Amino acid sequence: MAPVSRCCRATRRPCAKCDGAARAPPATRRKERDVTSPTLPTISRRGRILIGIGVTVLVLLLVGPRLVGITTDWLWFTDLGYRSTYSTIFWTRIVVFLVVALVVTAIIAAAIFAAYRSRPIVVSSLGPADPLANYRSAVALRPRLFALAPALAFGAIAGLIAQASWSTVQMFLHGEPFGIKDPQFGKDIGFYAFDLGFYRMVLTILIMAVIIAFVASLATHYIFGGIRLGGGGTPGALTSAARIQLAIIAGAFLILKAVGYWLDRYTLLSSDRRAEIFSGAGYTDINAVLPSKLILTAIALICAVAFFAGAVLRDLRIPALATALMLLSSLIIGIGWPAVMEQFSVKPNAQQKEAEYIARNIAATRSAYGIGKENVTYEPDWTSVPPVPEAVNSDSATLSNIRLLDPNVVEPAFAQSNSLRNFYAFPKQLSIDRYPVDGQIRDFIVAVRELDPARLADNQRDWINQHTVYTHGNGFIAAQANKVDAAASTSDADSGGLPVFQVSDLDTIDTPNYQKNAPIKVRQPRIYFGELIAKGPDYAIVGTDDAAKEYDGEGRKKYTYEGPGVSLGNWFTRALYSVKYAERNILLSSVINQNSKILYNRDPRDRVKSVAPWLTVDSKTYPAVMADGSIKWIVDGYTTLDRYPYSQPTSLQDATTDVRTLTAGQTARVQSDREVSYVRNSVKATVDAYTGRVDLYQVDDKDPVLKTWMKVFPGTVKPRAEFDKRQDLRDHVRYPEDLFKIQRDLLRSYHVNDPKEFFTGSDFWSIPPDPTQAAASGAAPEPAPDLAPGVRAARQRPQDLQAPYYFSAAAPGDERKSQFQLTTVLTVLRKPYLAAYVTASSDPATYGKLTVKVLPVNKQYIGPRQAQDRMLKATTGVRKMLEGTVDTTFGNLLTLPVGRNGVLYVEPMYTQSKSTDSAVPKLFGVMVSYNDEVAFDPTLAGALRRVGINPADVAAPESIPGQAPEPQQAAGTRPDPAPNAALDDAVRGINDALSAMSAAQQSGNFKAYGEALEQLKAAVAKYQALPK
Repeated sequence: MAPVSRCCRATRRPCAKCDGAARAPPATRRKERDVTSPTLPTISRRGRILIGIGVTVLVLLLVGPRLVGITTDWLWFTDLGYRSTYSTIFWTRIVVFLVVALVVTAIIAAAIFAAYRSRPIVVSSLGPADPLANYRSAVALRPRLFALAPALAFGAIAGLIAQASWSTVQMFLHGEPFGIKDPQFGKDIGFYAFDLGFYRMVLTILIMAVIIAFVASLATHYIFGGIRLGGGGTPGALTSAARIQLAIIAGAFLILKAVGYWLDRYTLLSSDRRAEIFSGAGYTDINAVLPSKLILTAIALICAVAFFAGAVLRDLRIPALATALMLLSSLIIGIGWPAVMEQFSVKPNAQQKEAEYIARNIAATRSAYGIGKENVTYEPDWTSVPPVPEAVNSDSATLSNIRLLDPNVVEPAFAQSNSLRNFYAFPKQLSIDRYPVDGQIRDFIVAVRELDPARLADNQRDWINQHTVYTHGNGFIAAQANKVDAAASTSDADSGGLPVFQVSDLDTIDTPNYQKNAPIKVRQPRIYFGELIAKGPDYAIVGTDDAAKEYDGEGRKKYTYEGPGVSLGNWFTRALYSVKYAERNILLSSVINQNSKILYNRDPRDRVKSVAPWLTVDSKTYPAVMADGSIKWIVDGYTTLDRYPYSQPTSLQDATTDVRTLTAGQTARVQSDREVSYVRNSVKATVDAYTGRVDLYQVDDKDPVLKTWMKVFPGTVKPRAEFDKRQDLRDHVRYPEDLFKIQRDLLRSYHVNDPKEFFTGSDFWSIPPDPTQAAASGAAPEPAPDLAPGVRAARQRPQDLQAPYYFSAAAPGDERKSQFQLTTVLTVLRKPYLAAYVTASSDPATYGKLTVKVLPVNKQYIGPRQAQDRMLKATTGVRKMLEGTVDTTFGNLLTLPVGRNGVLYVEPMYTQSKSTDSAVPKLFGVMVSYNDEVAFDPTLAGALRRVGINPADVAAPESIPGQAPEPQQAAGTRPDPAPNAALDDAVRGINDALSAMSAAQQSGNFKAYGEALEQLKAAVAKYQALPK
């Protein structure tokens, strides 16, 4: 052991001058001093310059793009009027990063420095080959750097991780109470929504920092001799300073662990122990896990005291016993006790023991998803009384609005008639909205004619054309959903069965006929922001050189955009966007001047998500014409929570995905695979199709989550009073499809009130498979798997599920009043029979009210798949006759309540000629099923008459106040008010042939079937020969 120098004797600490020498054996002291001198090697001036350049380039490569992104985001938010939103998020991230980084750095640095300061004066050496000698010598010169460097590194990492949770911090600081208390601890739900997540975040950071501090202290003590490992007959040793420090840190960890056990009690209310039945704390959680958490909290505190006592008493046996006690308690009390209770007490009697907690789950789930009694009205025993013919015939609000055009089928007709140029296009799935026509609210298929960059020809794809010439779409196209131009003809692909378009574009809006007669009046038809235009390179540069450059339609003058945008009027911003898009033309092109602006982030949903990142946006958006003639994209925004006590978690992706969502080429987005346990459609957003302006409106003024975010971002969301003033917007808002799908998924099981019945699952429902897709593919949908008792309704394959649909029909309880609804049907679990009919109102007066018509359980009623099968069987002859010449497509199979107690199925059938590539689907006929009767007819009126419904007796539905009702006309028929004997005779011939075919098919008489088929061909030919 080396002698200690005089200076060290005075201070009892090795000094920097002799630290290395004091640790070396006498024979090698001078040699080690020469070899291990801590002086840094000298670097030449040229070397220092090269190193500086290299470091600068590296920093620019790492930090430069991020700085460009921050700056361009700042410019974009400022232009849009949401700079405060961006600055709030930015500075919250910065503050969280700094606070966490400083706290973690301080904890780790203090631990390292304390370990270094308490190192022993004399350190045992392994001789000249000691690998730690050089390290100790270098540290002696810069002890602060030795403590701070690793601490800063870990602090920066912790800060970067924590700043991503900026929303957790803001929700904690601004959280609003719910006014609802949880059933176990009596705490307001706001504690779980806004506070608990923050407490757990802070606890996680502190535990991480303490663990790293413990490891860093352990390593420091080992390097500087505070800890010596045994070996070669020499026992290991631990200095008093090392023992005290490590015991204190371990005690601090146990205190934090005790806090974690305490907080775990609250997270139990979102337990998934019995996830196959319900979510939330069950019998075992409340009667075993909860007490165990309290016991473990006390044991952790006792063990922490034991570690502190061990530090004071210098006896390691106390902490050792405490550690053993902690581990043993965790195994026996934390794991063993609940497992034994679950297996031997709960499972044999689960239905009785879990009943109380299932009731909690039912109540919480209904409250969290808005499917409680305040929002949902149940009508039991629907159809138990046979419908009265007079009531059905007088159901004018439904019968006069039956939709014949399917927005998922007619896009080719829109495109062929209205695209005009190769680069204009429509989404594959069009939208449904409603507009007044002669005093009546009518459903319309609507779309805007967008510019699709993917459709530009090769000679149109150079940078100038793509970004400065072809910048916008043009036009709002609508077609009344219950009308076609004429009855279809299979002999001529261009006649009949096609939508009747109302075109609002630059060529029509200024014509006298448009201004006088158009039911939908558009003032500004140019579309700079939309779903398709954002799919390509998402920026346009407008207001370029002095001459207008933007293409504005064939034969029209070039146009210059007049709305807002980020200015490119100086070289700095041009350089920023040149880097952002890796495009040198933005910097060098001479067409850009001081008046130029750049438009980007042009998808309406992306714009809403950017200005309100705390919202979950609906997967679909749709255009609507406002009172001032502007076109607005309407986007639904949801506030969500990941944890709501006892509420059933739901995957957004699983619940909202169906056969339509997965259709190729459509613009709807699949939701993220994230589970939520609370959702509200609290915000309606509009995005102006011309300017890109985003407005957010509060529509649910009772949602505490939205109130919290309105406090975080004051002025961002306009209050409910502003929304109520916008009658033109309220007339076009729809009940959101994603929310309805989530509620539909939950109503499969959460319509059950009795916890014991809920446990058995015997009264659960299923979402039916889409019969249209099954008919098109010829394959039967995969049935839902059988369920064991006590298992929730099985998750069905999303590619099979029937999508909900919008249409106008009679309001629940008032057959004279039309209501715009989003509807779906539910079937008996694992059976095709109809079980319930669910509607959600979109009308301003009753918006958000759900009605569930429940069928009696003691009788079987045919469901959509069975109705489809019957209708296909009835039209076998027609479809066989069409084979080889046309392709057949089926529209939405609509399930319609008529006459209060009747169920009417209506499905349009479309044909598309195979003889030409330009052919489009056209309405060929309508299939209906009612009261066990099935009919097919070229017109809706004819099909209804065949099943006993007489639309001629239907009075006009209730008109808009102050306007006169229009004369009644059966939807889908040709506009001929006078009786037509020839037409009636032709239709009668088709019906007789179909009846003969059905009878021959049922009797197995193939000869009669062939004769009936020939009769049908002759009848169809006679019908087609009639003058159009």
